[in-house]
Amino acid sequence: MDTILPSELIEAARRVLDANRAAGRRIAVAESCTGGLVSAALTEIPGSSDVFEAGFVTYSNEAKHDVLKVSTDVLETFGSVSIAVAWSMAQGALNNTHADVAVAITGIAGPDGGSEKKPVGTVVFAQAERAADPQHVVADARHLENNGRGGIRLQAALVALELLMPGEPAPEEEPA
Repeated sequence: MDTILPSELIEAARRVLDANRAAGRRIAVAESCTGGLVSAALTEIPGSSDVFEAGFVTYSNEAKHDVLKVSTDVLETFGSVSIAVAWSMAQGALNNTHADVAVAITGIAGPDGGSEKKPVGTVVFAQAERAADPQHVVADARHLENNGRGGIRLQAALVALELLMPGEPAPEEEPA
């Protein structure tokens, strides 16, 4: 296949598309630190449009607020790299599409921007399903191996793709 993306990312995207096609589900993603990498991988696969509904790259807090309707209060209280923001991003992706499931990714890819509490490699994921109780938050903060900006972004994209698999174990659940 003619692609500039890593083969492991393309194969993960292919598995996600095939599994969701078989399950009759449409998917959406809301990306920040991955900058569209998940969407790019999904759209590398011919025929992906029957499963992949939309991808939102909301890199700034303003875009998270304006496009995905993440509350300014949530952004200011918890910070853009938080379970509350990731959950709001996933809900925003669902609310702006006809997708059945959405995954959001927000994090610190580096090399700068980290802190003691949120070091480089901190990435937060959230998964939202249209039929689920909106109070049932499925989200997880992870500390990915800091093997450079590209490596962190690739790891984050692979995790996000796994979260789009139907019937896969969800990440740790947090209260809303």
